[in-house]
Order: sequence, then structure tokens, then C-alpha cells
Amino acid sequence: MSETQPAPSTQPGNVVDPYRSYNFKLVVQGVVQGHFTRVDGLGMKIDRILYRAGGEHSTVRMIPGQVEYSVVTVRFGLTDSTELLRWLFAAADGRVERRNVSLAMLDDAGVDEVRRWNLIGAWPCEWYGAPLDALGKELAIETLSLAYDRLELDDARAPVA
Repeated sequence: MSETQPAPSTQPGNVVDPYRSYNFKLVVQGVVQGHFTRVDGLGMKIDRILYRAGGEHSTVRMIPGQVEYSVVTVRFGLTDSTELLRWLFAAADGRVERRNVSLAMLDDAGVDEVRRWNLIGAWPCEWYGAPLDALGKELAIETLSLAYDRLELDDARAPVA
């Protein structure tokens, strides 16, 4: 397809349905960990640096400044696995183990990856245990927040237009 022509899905009149938010998987250092029910906070902010060019006193220009990544919070069902908690407690003991974490968005069938975000150098920075209720029937869901050094978009997983 020519670089000047948009992909067929972006042509006027073609309806493209968005992906469903429940079709995702979270991978920590190459291995799927647990049954994740929710991921929040994926994002980034680029600071703006304002300046005035010489002789252009009425125009304020902007250049990109420091990049800041949001803390990502994952929620997962409590199981027999303690790997994520051991990772957290290692950080609490001053032994931060940075790992690469990937969040993969899946197609409607929940099989093929359509987009992948890589959190480079992630480490756990906050944890909340599952609320316990002797009269409840809900799943025990724990919460873990991850700080990371860099966010990358992995287009290799996305379909080619």
C-alpha cells in the first residue's frame, strides 16, 4: 500500500469498532503472572518548556521537556502464588529488582495481540491486600502498583494494514 494512501480501515465510511477493555494480558518478565482483572493508570505526560525566540516578543513557542510516566496499578485474584509479593518485599528490603512488564491488548476473540505496551525497568511501589469479608461472596482481589523507567509501544504485535 502506498504511503500516501491511508489504510482501508481509515477510509471515510468504514466503521472500525474499538477493542474491548476486558481482552488483555499482563506479562511480567516474559511469563504471564496470575489472573489480572484490571489495569489502571497507563499513561505519560510530556512537560512543555515555554520560550520566546529572539525578536519575536509576541510569540511564545514550546518545546518538549521532561517525560513523566504514570504509576500503573494492576488488580489480580489472590492465589497460591507469592511471586509478586516476594518481588514487592524485595523492594521494601532495598533490593529493587527491575523487570520488564508488558500489557498486551487482545482482539475480540481474546487470542491475537493487537497492541502491546512495554513498561521497561518496572518495580512494585505500592500494594493493597484483598478486602476480606466473612459474609461476602466476591473474589479476593489484591492491588499492586508499578513504577517504571520508560514506556514503549511495541508495534510488532499489531496487525499490518
